[in-house]
Amino acid sequence: QVQLVESGGGFVQAGGSLTVSCAASGRFDYIDFMGWYRQAPGKQRDLVAKITTGDNTDYVDSVKGRFTISRDNAKNTVTLQMNRMIPEDTAVYYCYAYIYSGYQWDAYWGQGTQVTVSS
Repeated sequence: QVQLVESGGGFVQAGGSLTVSCAASGRFDYIDFMGWYRQAPGKQRDLVAKITTGDNTDYVDSVKGRFTISRDNAKNTVTLQMNRMIPEDTAVYYCYAYIYSGYQWDAYWGQGTQVTVSS
């Protein structure tokens, strides 16, 4: 079975920085794009950033210039570096990956990690 395991997150004051990481494990053949979503209380889960195998990146406007997504294809990991954080960044952050395994493509999610930014 394929699993995405997240680490990092936690509590930070506004203006501070946090890093969340995600590692894919299990049996699979290929990982296409990876990304991070977040879900604040009472809101839908929204894309924050995504990255392709060729390191092409895309960010939601609200985090551009503050967050950086990167990946290590050899280690099957994706990392989100979050700088100059604001209270509106508070949410549960979920890792996402589109993976080819067992002759089919599927979307996989991590368990989520809480990020809290105080004002």
